[in-house]
Amino acid sequence: MMKLVFATGNVGKLREASEILGEGFELVSLAQMGITEDIPETGKTLRANSLQKAQYLYDKIGCNCFADDTGLEVDALGGAPGVYTARYAGDDKDFNKNMDKVLYELAVLEGEARMAESLGLKVRKVSRRARFKSVVTLIIDGQIKMFEGTLEGVIAREKSGNGGFGYDPIFIADEYPGLTLADITEEQKNDISHRGKALRAMAEWLKTQN
Repeated sequence: MMKLVFATGNVGKLREASEILGEGFELVSLAQMGITEDIPETGKTLRANSLQKAQYLYDKIGCNCFADDTGLEVDALGGAPGVYTARYAGDDKDFNKNMDKVLYELAVLEGEARMAESLGLKVRKVSRRARFKSVVTLIIDGQIKMFEGTLEGVIAREKSGNGGFGYDPIFIADEYPGLTLADITEEQKNDISHRGKALRAMAEWLKTQN
């Protein structure tokens, strides 16, 4: 069984990764390694942040490890929250506030579009298209490999569902119209998720190294 340290303090992410990778991998959390400080993520892109987190952890513990950075990109918001996904509404990483901010900003844009239309102006319909992107960086025996996954969908008009974590209650994947990621089962989500795609690619690569 391969032991890998996952550079996350997010219990939901750890559980998701364990289920996706399955047997053959033992995932160890930061807490289990006694690491309590925040890992730096000052990059301007998801790839840069993912690499920075993995490199920081590898330099600190010298063990095989991986990190991910995930962003929600909303077309109408110019790709935001993007690299600021976790802190969109503030440094406290409150995802309820983050979701509220996204929903509010889209509502404002739609309100402005309706007002323009009422004045007889031609305006483009506000798109609610969005996607999740995940970049996983693996460092094994000093070798760096990166894997990516994307999930396309739209932003819901209100929160729905009790499952998942993060922005799941407002994201409707193309594969499940009318249902947010928080409405579907964890198994259904893992089958299609951005992080799942990246982690499965990582697992497949690792199998070729044995």
